[in-house]
Amino acid sequence: MIKKFLIAALTLILPLCLNAQNGKMEAMRNIVADSYNFWLYTPSEADMRTEEPDTKFDEVALPENIKTPPPPVIIFLHGASLCGTDLYKVRRYGCLDAISRGRNINAVIIAPQNPGGAWNPKKIMDIVKWVNDNREIDTTRIYAIGMSLGGYGTMDLAGTYPDKIAAAMALCGGCYLKDQTGLGKLPLWIIHGTADRAVPVKCSKEVVENLKENKNDSLLMYDWLKGASHSALAKIFYMEKTYDWLFSHSLEDSTRNINRNTEITLDDLKTAYTGINKNLAHVSEIDTNRNATLPSVYTTSTYSSSHAYYTVRQGDTLGAISKKTHTSVATLCRLNGISTKTILRIGRKIAY
Repeated sequence: MIKKFLIAALTLILPLCLNAQNGKMEAMRNIVADSYNFWLYTPSEADMRTEEPDTKFDEVALPENIKTPPPPVIIFLHGASLCGTDLYKVRRYGCLDAISRGRNINAVIIAPQNPGGAWNPKKIMDIVKWVNDNREIDTTRIYAIGMSLGGYGTMDLAGTYPDKIAAAMALCGGCYLKDQTGLGKLPLWIIHGTADRAVPVKCSKEVVENLKENKNDSLLMYDWLKGASHSALAKIFYMEKTYDWLFSHSLEDSTRNINRNTEITLDDLKTAYTGINKNLAHVSEIDTNRNATLPSVYTTSTYSSSHAYYTVRQGDTLGAISKKTHTSVATLCRLNGISTKTILRIGRKIAY
């Protein structure tokens, strides 16, 4: 009798557990006028809230008066290497890649693609407005995170809309805003590696010094990771604590405070992929341009279009290409099936 009960219970619970791991990834093209194309990830909790109930599981349905709260929003801004018109490049690293590799991020994620140049805060917020008009989201918990050019974009966005962004994390970037007053009005965490050759750490330090000099740093955290390179900070997108820190802030807080109980160290970079990579997440994917449902499992090797390519020129070395593409030598070797001793012939296409 007990055995039959357990089997029946598992029959009901197991599908629900599997559904909880599923989210929806949509490629949104030409959706918001005069803005960016973007990826929109919706977690399973939002799916369960907006879809018609499955009568198959009426026995375990929640009471009608209990509703799943709308999810928070994360705006992910990529770096210069992912600029262009191939939207799949945005999946190479960052929040969406972390989800595809199995990291559970319970938030709606907006990941626009910048065709080139500095990020435009208004265009980003126009996308947020569209999402708010067409999806259920918690507008008191909108967060921004980005690295390199996206680090600049994160600070520009946060400094322009501090009353709309609950917290922001800017990695190896800087700030283009002439008036940086807004950056002192929201929880902001700036992280930069001291060995960054692509975007010198001084670019972040200048922002910190500006906020300090104007006594506008009460909501500021900053870390200079000794010896960390530019690309090393991409690992922060894969850490659970990154999202825990963001989610600990809300516009509904009685006063704007910053959570100083979280730290990210060099040791954290070494273990950033712990718990992910082995079990890829199953995500329903829809490309609005191709009008088709894509494979349920995405990895960076699934689509060749997810990579950009560099053409080898005379005098190029792996080290030189690494600096030009902001991609580590190890990653270049892995993507192209070569070693550090491989002779690079002029004209060869190198994926990065």
